[in-house]
Amino acid sequence: MTTDITPIHGGAVAAIVALMDSQRLLTLGVNRPDGWPQVTTVGYVNDGLNLYMSVARDSQKLANIQADPRVSIAIRSEADRGDAVGLSLAGRATEVRDPDLIAGINRLVAARYPDVNVYCPSGESVAVIHVAPLIIAPVAVADGRSRPQTFSIGEGIGDVAGPDGVSRLF
Repeated sequence: MTTDITPIHGGAVAAIVALMDSQRLLTLGVNRPDGWPQVTTVGYVNDGLNLYMSVARDSQKLANIQADPRVSIAIRSEADRGDAVGLSLAGRATEVRDPDLIAGINRLVAARYPDVNVYCPSGESVAVIHVAPLIIAPVAVADGRSRPQTFSIGEGIGDVAGPDGVSRLF
């Protein structure tokens, strides 16, 4: 079975960003040096299609990302009717080092999670990770059947803006 990959378009971006905006957790898959995958659940914020998370600087997760930046992510929600809606994506992870960008991410965290903004990324012991998606596959499940579609973002795009074409960080 072959999966058709379609270049992403505005309607798909809006729907995907709405799903990302509605959730708090994602499942992150990274590659370990021994070839086995490592999968963990982490909190995140997004700016359009861009995902940001903080990890401990001494974590195996960060070491794995530094060795191989290819990651997979799954985000899932459940509608009131019990129909699942989610997405999986493949992308490249990089550490954010720009203090102005980190300040913008902290503003996103504080706005999205006012009850937990004490956890805004800062300090020497924390690394902020940016995931730029390359392939996104949103999935809707209705009547027990999944209905996926796969979209290509394109290699080399470092910053994908929101559905209005504008990054919300600045």
